[in-house]
Amino acid sequence: MYTIGQVAKMFGLPVSTLRYYDKQGLFPGLERASGIRRFGDTELEALRVIECLKKAGMEIKDIRLFMEWCAEGPSTYPKRKAMFEERK
Repeated sequence: MYTIGQVAKMFGLPVSTLRYYDKQGLFPGLERASGIRRFGDTELEALRVIECLKKAGMEIKDIRLFMEWCAEGPSTYPKRKAMFEERK
């Protein structure tokens, strides 16, 4: 498990960005110990995806929707594909 400061350093992001992502619901399973965010492998992988989608020009609201679809499973592949095709 990593602290928010450690993750910020790993990804070269401000801590405020990670807090914003958390408030936007991009880390639904994020653990807290005494109010301190604890990032695990699941959140690190999510952050890699978030940063990739941001670089592709996707907005946070669309990233959140994409991540929700990913959590739902393979049945959402057509929705995810359509989302990317719209952005071409």
